[in-house]
Amino acid sequence: MKITLTNAGKRFNRDWIFRHLSYQFISGKRYAITGPNGSGKSTLLQAIAGAMAINEGAISYELTDKKSPSIVNGQPLTDSIYNQIAFCAPYLELIEEMTLQEFLEFHRVFKPFFTGMTITQIMEAVHLSQSAHKQIREFSSGMKQRVKLAQSILLDTPILLLDEPCTNLDLDGIEMYHQLIRDYATNRTVIVSSNDVQEYNFCEQKIDITDFKKI
Repeated sequence: MKITLTNAGKRFNRDWIFRHLSYQFISGKRYAITGPNGSGKSTLLQAIAGAMAINEGAISYELTDKKSPSIVNGQPLTDSIYNQIAFCAPYLELIEEMTLQEFLEFHRVFKPFFTGMTITQIMEAVHLSQSAHKQIREFSSGMKQRVKLAQSILLDTPILLLDEPCTNLDLDGIEMYHQLIRDYATNRTVIVSSNDVQEYNFCEQKIDITDFKKI
Protein backbone atom coordinates (compact mmCIF):
# COMPACT_ATOMS: atom_id res chain seq x y z
CA MET A 1 0.00 0.00 0.00
CA LYS A 2 1.17 3.52 -0.84
CA ILE A 3 0.39 6.45 1.51
CA THR A 4 0.48 10.02 0.21
CA LEU A 5 0.38 13.16 2.35
CA THR A 6 -0.45 16.33 0.44
CA ASN A 7 0.08 19.67 2.19
CA ALA A 8 -0.98 18.01 5.44
CA GLY A 9 -1.13 19.99 8.65
CA LYS A 10 -2.13 19.37 12.27
CA ARG A 11 -2.57 21.92 15.01
CA PHE A 12 -3.62 22.04 18.65
CA ASN A 13 -5.38 25.32 19.36
CA ARG A 14 -3.18 27.90 17.58
CA ASP A 15 0.03 25.88 17.61
CA TRP A 16 0.90 23.96 14.45
CA ILE A 17 2.49 20.59 15.19
CA PHE A 18 3.38 20.14 11.53
CA ARG A 19 2.31 21.94 8.39
CA HIS A 20 2.80 21.89 4.60
CA LEU A 21 3.85 18.26 4.80
CA SER A 22 3.86 16.55 1.42
CA TYR A 23 5.41 13.10 1.34
CA GLN A 24 4.85 9.68 -0.16
CA PHE A 25 5.42 6.40 1.66
CA ILE A 26 6.09 3.72 -0.95
CA SER A 27 4.88 0.17 -0.52
CA GLY A 28 7.49 -2.17 0.97
CA LYS A 29 9.86 0.58 2.17
CA ARG A 30 10.89 1.41 5.74
CA TYR A 31 10.76 4.92 7.17
CA ALA A 32 11.68 6.63 10.45
CA ILE A 33 9.98 9.76 11.77
CA THR A 34 12.55 11.47 13.98
CA GLY A 35 12.80 14.59 16.13
CA PRO A 36 13.18 15.72 19.75
CA ASN A 37 10.74 14.76 22.49
CA GLY A 38 7.48 16.64 22.10
CA SER A 39 8.17 17.60 18.50
CA GLY A 40 5.11 15.84 17.07
CA LYS A 41 6.41 12.46 15.88
CA SER A 42 3.60 10.52 17.54
CA THR A 43 1.02 13.02 16.30
CA LEU A 44 2.12 12.50 12.71
CA LEU A 45 2.06 8.72 13.11
CA GLN A 46 -1.44 8.82 14.61
CA ALA A 47 -2.58 11.01 11.71
CA ILE A 48 -1.23 8.46 9.23
CA ALA A 49 -3.03 5.71 11.16
CA GLY A 50 -6.30 7.64 10.99
CA ALA A 51 -6.46 7.82 14.78
CA MET A 52 -6.17 11.62 14.76
CA ALA A 53 -7.74 14.11 12.37
CA ILE A 54 -5.61 16.52 10.35
CA ASN A 55 -6.65 20.19 10.06
CA GLU A 56 -5.61 20.84 6.49
CA GLY A 57 -4.45 18.97 3.43
CA ALA A 58 -5.09 15.31 2.67
CA ILE A 59 -3.81 11.80 3.33
CA SER A 60 -4.63 9.16 0.71
CA TYR A 61 -4.11 5.41 0.61
CA GLU A 62 -3.59 3.39 -2.52
CA LEU A 63 -4.02 -0.37 -2.49
CA THR A 64 -2.37 -2.47 -5.17
CA ASP A 65 -5.53 -2.51 -7.26
CA LYS A 66 -7.34 0.71 -6.38
CA LYS A 67 -7.11 4.11 -4.70
CA SER A 68 -9.16 4.57 -1.54
CA PRO A 69 -10.78 7.80 -0.34
CA SER A 70 -8.49 10.35 1.28
CA ILE A 71 -8.59 11.79 4.77
CA VAL A 72 -9.31 15.45 4.01
CA ASN A 73 -9.46 17.79 7.00
CA GLY A 74 -10.39 15.04 9.40
CA GLN A 75 -12.74 12.79 7.45
CA PRO A 76 -12.59 9.24 8.85
CA LEU A 77 -10.89 6.29 7.20
CA THR A 78 -12.97 3.52 5.73
CA ASP A 79 -12.92 0.05 7.32
CA SER A 80 -11.14 -1.29 4.25
CA ILE A 81 -8.14 0.91 5.06
CA TYR A 82 -8.16 0.33 8.83
CA ASN A 83 -7.95 -3.38 8.13
CA GLN A 84 -4.68 -2.82 6.26
CA ILE A 85 -2.94 -1.05 9.17
CA ALA A 86 -1.24 -2.50 12.27
CA PHE A 87 -0.35 0.03 14.97
CA CYS A 88 1.80 -0.29 18.09
CA ALA A 89 2.34 2.38 20.74
CA PRO A 90 3.14 2.27 24.48
CA TYR A 91 0.08 4.39 25.30
CA LEU A 92 -2.40 1.94 23.73
CA GLU A 93 -4.44 0.00 26.27
CA LEU A 94 -4.75 -3.77 26.57
CA ILE A 95 -7.74 -5.66 27.98
CA GLU A 96 -6.09 -6.45 31.29
CA GLU A 97 -8.87 -8.66 32.66
CA MET A 98 -8.13 -11.22 29.93
CA THR A 99 -5.38 -13.78 30.00
CA LEU A 100 -2.77 -13.49 27.28
CA GLN A 101 -4.26 -16.40 25.35
CA GLU A 102 -7.78 -14.98 25.62
CA PHE A 103 -6.59 -11.57 24.46
CA LEU A 104 -4.80 -12.90 21.37
CA GLU A 105 -7.79 -15.08 20.46
CA PHE A 106 -10.06 -12.05 20.82
CA HIS A 107 -7.74 -9.78 18.83
CA ARG A 108 -7.48 -12.05 15.82
CA VAL A 109 -11.25 -11.90 15.32
CA PHE A 110 -10.77 -8.33 14.09
CA LYS A 111 -7.48 -8.66 12.19
CA PRO A 112 -5.81 -11.91 11.17
CA PHE A 113 -2.33 -12.91 12.19
CA PHE A 114 -0.01 -14.31 9.55
CA THR A 115 -1.47 -17.36 7.85
CA GLY A 116 -0.67 -20.56 9.68
CA MET A 117 0.47 -18.91 12.93
CA THR A 118 -1.12 -20.42 16.00
CA ILE A 119 -1.66 -18.54 19.26
CA THR A 120 1.05 -20.73 20.79
CA GLN A 121 3.52 -19.67 18.08
CA ILE A 122 2.63 -16.01 18.59
CA MET A 123 3.33 -16.25 22.32
CA GLU A 124 6.60 -18.06 21.62
CA ALA A 125 7.67 -15.33 19.18
CA VAL A 126 7.51 -12.71 21.95
CA HIS A 127 8.86 -15.06 24.66
CA LEU A 128 5.64 -15.15 26.71
CA SER A 129 4.62 -18.80 26.46
CA GLN A 130 4.91 -19.31 30.21
CA SER A 131 2.37 -16.53 30.80
CA ALA A 132 -0.39 -17.83 28.51
CA HIS A 133 -2.94 -18.21 31.31
CA LYS A 134 -1.94 -15.20 33.39
CA GLN A 135 -4.14 -12.10 33.37
CA ILE A 136 -2.50 -9.22 31.53
CA ARG A 137 -2.99 -6.93 34.53
CA GLU A 138 -0.35 -9.04 36.29
CA PHE A 139 2.21 -8.41 33.55
CA SER A 140 5.17 -6.07 33.95
CA SER A 141 5.40 -3.01 31.69
CA GLY A 142 7.95 -4.82 29.53
CA MET A 143 5.71 -7.86 29.15
CA LYS A 144 2.80 -5.64 28.13
CA GLN A 145 4.97 -4.03 25.49
CA ARG A 146 5.80 -7.47 24.10
CA VAL A 147 2.06 -8.15 23.80
CA LYS A 148 1.62 -4.88 21.88
CA LEU A 149 4.43 -5.85 19.53
CA ALA A 150 2.80 -9.24 18.98
CA GLN A 151 -0.58 -7.72 18.15
CA SER A 152 0.99 -5.44 15.53
CA ILE A 153 4.09 -6.97 13.93
CA LEU A 154 2.52 -10.42 13.67
CA LEU A 155 -0.65 -9.16 11.98
CA ASP A 156 -0.95 -9.87 8.27
CA THR A 157 -1.23 -6.22 7.15
CA PRO A 158 0.71 -4.31 4.47
CA ILE A 159 1.24 -1.29 6.74
CA LEU A 160 3.03 -1.46 10.10
CA LEU A 161 3.19 1.68 12.27
CA LEU A 162 5.43 1.60 15.36
CA ASP A 163 5.60 4.39 17.93
CA GLU A 164 8.64 4.07 20.23
CA PRO A 165 8.43 0.26 19.95
CA CYS A 166 11.20 -0.55 22.46
CA THR A 167 9.60 1.34 25.36
CA ASN A 168 10.03 -0.64 28.61
CA LEU A 169 11.96 -3.44 26.87
CA ASP A 170 15.18 -4.88 28.31
CA LEU A 171 18.11 -5.96 26.12
CA ASP A 172 16.52 -9.33 25.42
CA GLY A 173 13.29 -7.58 24.45
CA ILE A 174 15.10 -5.21 22.09
CA GLU A 175 16.79 -8.14 20.34
CA MET A 176 13.40 -9.87 20.14
CA TYR A 177 11.96 -6.75 18.49
CA HIS A 178 14.67 -6.75 15.82
CA GLN A 179 14.13 -10.46 15.21
CA LEU A 180 10.43 -9.84 14.69
CA ILE A 181 11.25 -7.10 12.19
CA ARG A 182 13.63 -9.39 10.33
CA ASP A 183 11.14 -12.25 10.25
CA TYR A 184 7.80 -10.49 9.73
CA ALA A 185 8.31 -7.00 8.29
CA THR A 186 9.61 -7.97 4.86
CA ASN A 187 7.70 -6.40 1.95
CA ARG A 188 5.59 -4.26 4.31
CA THR A 189 5.46 -0.48 4.55
CA VAL A 190 7.01 0.16 7.98
CA ILE A 191 6.99 3.59 9.65
CA VAL A 192 8.73 4.00 13.02
CA SER A 193 8.33 7.09 15.18
CA SER A 194 11.34 7.43 17.49
CA ASN A 195 14.36 9.47 18.56
CA ASP A 196 16.28 6.31 19.51
CA VAL A 197 18.34 4.96 16.63
CA GLN A 198 18.19 1.36 17.89
CA GLU A 199 14.45 1.41 17.23
CA TYR A 200 14.77 2.44 13.58
CA ASN A 201 18.29 1.52 12.43
CA PHE A 202 16.80 -0.81 9.79
CA CYS A 203 14.89 2.05 8.12
CA GLU A 204 15.96 3.24 4.69
CA GLN A 205 14.67 6.81 4.91
CA LYS A 206 14.23 9.39 7.68
CA ILE A 207 11.76 12.23 8.01
CA ASP A 208 12.69 14.95 10.53
CA ILE A 209 9.40 16.32 11.87
CA THR A 210 11.08 19.66 12.68
CA ASP A 211 11.41 20.32 8.94
CA PHE A 212 7.64 20.74 8.80
CA LYS A 213 7.02 23.18 11.63
CA LYS A 214 7.21 26.38 9.60
CA ILE A 215 3.94 28.26 9.24
